[in-house]
Amino acid sequence: MPAFTADSAYATSEAQFQLSELFYSRTDTRGVIKAANSVFQRVADYGWDELIGAPHKVVRHPDMPRGLFELLWDRIKVGKPTGAYVKNRCKSGRYYWVFALVSPADGGYISTRLKPTSSVFDQMTRVYADVLGREKKDGLSPIASARLIEEAVQALGYASYDAFQSHALATEFEARAQGIGHVIDPLQRRFLDMSRAITQVAVETAEMTESFTAIRTVPMNMRIIASRLENAGGPISAISVNYSQMLEDMSSWVRTFADGDTCVLARIRDAILRGQFLSFATVVEKEMIEGFGRNSADYLDQIDVAAEIAEVERHRKKFLNETTTALEKVEAEAKRFARSVLDMKRYVTGLSSTRMMCKIENASLSRSGTALTGIVEHLDECQKEIEQRLARMIDLNSVIQTNTAMLRSML
Repeated sequence: MPAFTADSAYATSEAQFQLSELFYSRTDTRGVIKAANSVFQRVADYGWDELIGAPHKVVRHPDMPRGLFELLWDRIKVGKPTGAYVKNRCKSGRYYWVFALVSPADGGYISTRLKPTSSVFDQMTRVYADVLGREKKDGLSPIASARLIEEAVQALGYASYDAFQSHALATEFEARAQGIGHVIDPLQRRFLDMSRAITQVAVETAEMTESFTAIRTVPMNMRIIASRLENAGGPISAISVNYSQMLEDMSSWVRTFADGDTCVLARIRDAILRGQFLSFATVVEKEMIEGFGRNSADYLDQIDVAAEIAEVERHRKKFLNETTTALEKVEAEAKRFARSVLDMKRYVTGLSSTRMMCKIENASLSRSGTALTGIVEHLDECQKEIEQRLARMIDLNSVIQTNTAMLRSML
């Protein structure tokens, strides 16, 4: 194999491997490779004697922003399993992309990696290119670059890097399963259903909040009409006060339900996404164990296959236990979530009653008919939107509650 040079054709050539293949490596706390699987060794194109004992950065590609590795190391050093897209370089100069799942283990870290094929991968390659350009142009430090990656992830619509990595791992695994004709296990499928449901809840909540905003001026407009009617405007004035209070209650509900990192929606979203990430990590590691078993003849004396299988199995069981803990959190937050949706239902019912009172009053006041009619029509439109959003939230709540109960029986 020709040596790598900057103008070599190998520099722009992608090293090929099968969608079904998984990479594995185990390092010490400094990132020195202690063990690897035959897929990693073959694709990276290093001999076993060159790979074992080398720093993992031997395969680092110059196209990768330094901030990604800053982010990765910051997370795994404090015990956080982390998923990330990584472009690596072979000994020949060729490159290959992986989605890497890196986790703390006894005496170091283990990483299992799969071939990325989803649209999320395409998004992140653009993010990396932009951040790398900023590193070169602005001389960004690794810390500043890492922060830029997190900000870019949030700009893509993810609440945090944790939310991003959960979605990315699940999406890549699902795309891979479809590509190789595998069926996703019911456990992972239920987490997928829940994560999609809670993502849609966030959409419905945002749209519902816009509808609330659209009727914020209604009480004031009603008071203006009431003032013009003098004594006859008393009922309208009373309705406006009632309406104003209900809108305040709804605004308070929105703040509790959807605002900030500790709101009801954030808590259940984070619990579901953590459970999803852990559950998909367990199934990736299970497949890695099976791969070691099938290909044990590929390894030289440098790799104790039985010992690596035992290491991954210990780690997989840890992930399973953490998945159970995450599910317990989901169950607790699901109850809180259900209560909040019920509260919203009561508010919407009250809103509907007040709207009907407004209609009745409009019918009895001929002089204010035109002005109040406009308000009633505006309320009808917004109320319909709110009720539709709430109905979808109730359905989504049912999806979450059902899947939570089914997951309990699987773990």
